[in-house]
Amino acid sequence: MAAFLSEVKQKHPSYHALPVAPFGDPNARFLVVGLAPGMHGANASGRPFTGDYAGLLLYQALYDFGFSNQLQSTGLQDGLQLHDCRITNAVKCLPPQNKPTGDEIKQCNRYLTAEIKTLPDKSVILALGNIAHQAVLRAYGLKANAAPFGHHKIFVLPDGKHLVSSYHCSRYNVQTKRLSMEMLAEVFVTIKNLLAD
Repeated sequence: MAAFLSEVKQKHPSYHALPVAPFGDPNARFLVVGLAPGMHGANASGRPFTGDYAGLLLYQALYDFGFSNQLQSTGLQDGLQLHDCRITNAVKCLPPQNKPTGDEIKQCNRYLTAEIKTLPDKSVILALGNIAHQAVLRAYGLKANAAPFGHHKIFVLPDGKHLVSSYHCSRYNVQTKRLSMEMLAEVFVTIKNLLAD
């Protein structure tokens, strides 16, 4: 992985090309879990969901529902702040071919487990896509069949936190109409209601 990131850095000297740290409020009750940094997105910018298509819908929803002070995330110096929300990824580094292997997901899971442990009681975790969903279950030591993935599904985790799953806000899912802004907004209404309880 380090050799691959070194190659990427040689081709794109201005890119971050390192593990991408979580971004947002350290005391958040709402954790968004994505898949992995995109080549020209988080891998370039150093911030999750920043600089690629997937971030457009996510940051718009965060803004619309009061978790962000800005509609868009364009770079580390853009003044963006998240309120009661933090964003991370199941895999911390750009994977070769933009597709993480099972081993990479397993190796990074301890970081996700540690992040989840910092969440206060009654927090909500949003998993964007099946791989993020499975990574959250793994962080809890749960088998995949404990909570099958589905869009807008809610699962109560062993510590009382809620896992809410959504289709990933990728360009492919939006263009094929698998996910729309309206569908993502419905998920966010559920999350706001869970946090208000």
